[in-house]
Amino acid sequence: MAGPNRRNILLGLGVGAVSAVSARAETRNVDDAPAGHAETAAKSVPFYGRHQAGIVTPRPAAGIVAAFDVVATSLDDLERMLKALTLRAAFLTQGGKVPTRDPKLPPADSGLLGPVIAPDNLTITLGFGASFFDRDGLSGLMPARLERMAQFPNDALEAEMCHGDISIQFCANLQDTNIHALRDVVKNLSEFLVLRWVIEGTVPPVPPAPDGSTPSARNFLGFRDGSANPDSNDTAAMDRIVWAGADEPDWAADGSYQVVRIIRNFVERWDRTALSEQERIMGRIKHSGAPMDRPDAGERDLPDFAADPAGDKTAMDAHIRLANPRDAASQQNLILRRPFNYSRGAVRNGQLDQGLLFICYQRDLQAGFITVQNRLNGEPLEEYIKPVGGGYFFVPPGVSGPQDYLGARLIAEARRA
Repeated sequence: MAGPNRRNILLGLGVGAVSAVSARAETRNVDDAPAGHAETAAKSVPFYGRHQAGIVTPRPAAGIVAAFDVVATSLDDLERMLKALTLRAAFLTQGGKVPTRDPKLPPADSGLLGPVIAPDNLTITLGFGASFFDRDGLSGLMPARLERMAQFPNDALEAEMCHGDISIQFCANLQDTNIHALRDVVKNLSEFLVLRWVIEGTVPPVPPAPDGSTPSARNFLGFRDGSANPDSNDTAAMDRIVWAGADEPDWAADGSYQVVRIIRNFVERWDRTALSEQERIMGRIKHSGAPMDRPDAGERDLPDFAADPAGDKTAMDAHIRLANPRDAASQQNLILRRPFNYSRGAVRNGQLDQGLLFICYQRDLQAGFITVQNRLNGEPLEEYIKPVGGGYFFVPPGVSGPQDYLGARLIAEARRA
């Protein structure tokens, strides 16, 4: 019998080689890292611009808010601090190779992301608390509506999780990117900053709807969070709702008021509550986010409270009705929400410590969040939530270019004064 055909042998070897490569790709080891996406990791958000990034920027999957006490007191030291923070933020948000150092010295970087930092859509957003302006030269330059966060009737604020001289919001595709950036700031600005509190949050990715739109993400109560948010791509709306107006100090133009609230959810109690009661409390259909008076509509469709004056369909004390009555007057109280879910293990009584890292931005703190929260005081939802921390901050304008730095206009005005 004739021997095997040489061509068939070679083809067989080729198929075997391809199969071996494929098998190696599909057979992953227990200690292999989860598969990353280089294209996503390489994406960056521009650092320079009229406004700071991280406000109207599309929200990625992971976030951290950290509050710091500032030990610098003189204008010279504050300027050095702000310039150093700007340099670190500019590098971290755009990525690059970590510089090498003499191995006898501590490394230049934690190494958490490896020798080359991927930008990963990271944004770093700085805010000033009211206490930041308790310094010589700054007291007369505080934003017109900035104040220390007060306690509302349902709050159980923990002192160690409240306030701060500055806030820094980190947002990225991966939480490790945020953690890396936070550790970089803590290391490189230890001369000026002492960490006061920090909380991590995430947002679950949501597949696009059949029409290509993306629904709002769900919070830990299982409802879509952000259905009524204003359109962050509408420049005129953002000018009206988010960016500080002409009645602020000159340095504050193009900034925004930031509210951070750490709101614990009593998830065990909520999970034992009837679905009909959950929907009555929120004012929305749970699975779709549709308003109660339009159960077959989408989450973006508006309720018609005028056609339901007695609250037969949407209860008068429903969360969405109290938060936004959708009348002419309430248009002055709109805010831009940018929240994350948080989970911090368990508390001493064995219940889960889960909730909402609520973040919102507005041009007027009193007309925005404070007015909305006062309308919500006493709502039925309070039985299931308890705010425990956070603070109010003013986010200064963005950085125009490499010669500029965060807060430069404030320091310049302080020097002139």
